[in-house]
Amino acid sequence: MRRLFKKALPTLVIVIVFMAAGIYFFIRGGAHDGTAIKASAVKGDLTVIVDAGHGGADGGAVSLSGVKESAVNIDIATRLDLILGFFGTHVEMTRTSENLEYSEKSDTIRQKKAEDQSRRLKQINSAQNAVLISIHQNIYPSSGPFGAQVLYAPTNGSKEFGAAMQQLLIDALNPKNKRTADEAPDNILLMNHITCPALLIECGFLSNPEEEKLLMTDTYRTKIAAVIAAGYLANRENLVDINSGGTNEGKDSILLY
Repeated sequence: MRRLFKKALPTLVIVIVFMAAGIYFFIRGGAHDGTAIKASAVKGDLTVIVDAGHGGADGGAVSLSGVKESAVNIDIATRLDLILGFFGTHVEMTRTSENLEYSEKSDTIRQKKAEDQSRRLKQINSAQNAVLISIHQNIYPSSGPFGAQVLYAPTNGSKEFGAAMQQLLIDALNPKNKRTADEAPDNILLMNHITCPALLIECGFLSNPEEEKLLMTDTYRTKIAAVIAAGYLANRENLVDINSGGTNEGKDSILLY
């Protein structure tokens, strides 16, 4: 019986999250201040850092219809923040809008990206018991590739978390997706300069016409956020005892994300 329950848990969590998401967004529809329910951090509890990739001077990839990746990322990240908040999860966002402030010394786009990445790293590494979930979109020269993919950090617990999240994304979003969770390459700064469990989730391909069309809809973005929230909630207990914090400054990373 216990084995059957464990096998059914991810599906049950998805159903619960979908119901909660529907109720929450219905209630939120009556509010006009744009605020979300925020849970206070409790000593020993996890802090989920939701990172909306790119933003500000860095728009990321551009979809077939001309929408910037950064705008899609912040929309899904905000939905994820709201859903996790509904479940009492303490969430911190690395950015809450498309506009980012930079110091006067940052003139070029590269300098602004470097400054922003340093700011995000500082926030992540200063959070106690952190778990990082970074939201991105994929792109490819041809229109064929599709499907969400998880990249996991080379940190304790990330591989297992990533594999579970990848399977959940396949089951809930696209059973034809044959992609597997892979370790993030060395040139992704955020994933290689932290020690907390961390996932970078490529939610879909902006270069695939069918998937790009889905990613432009509120319904699909909410579904992605709900599945990611379910993946975290289903694996939360496995993440609780993992130590986090610190940096790994020995690697020469390139600012690709």
